[in-house]
Amino acid sequence: MQTLLIIAIVLAAGATLFVLVKGVIGMAQGKDVTGMRSQDLMRKRVMFQALAIMLVVLLLAVAGGSGG
Repeated sequence: MQTLLIIAIVLAAGATLFVLVKGVIGMAQGKDVTGMRSQDLMRKRVMFQALAIMLVVLLLAVAGGSGG
């Protein structure tokens, strides 16, 4: 269970990093005049960050509960 959670945390963190880099590159290019794409990427980044944090909390709860 813990291994699965660690893999999920790494994937969520990787997705967060990917969306963050994609957003920074998009802003640097300056093609998004309205800012709609930047807003969409920001929402996705926050969602992936929240998912990663929830998975870390779950991992800590599972690891703390099995430490008999």
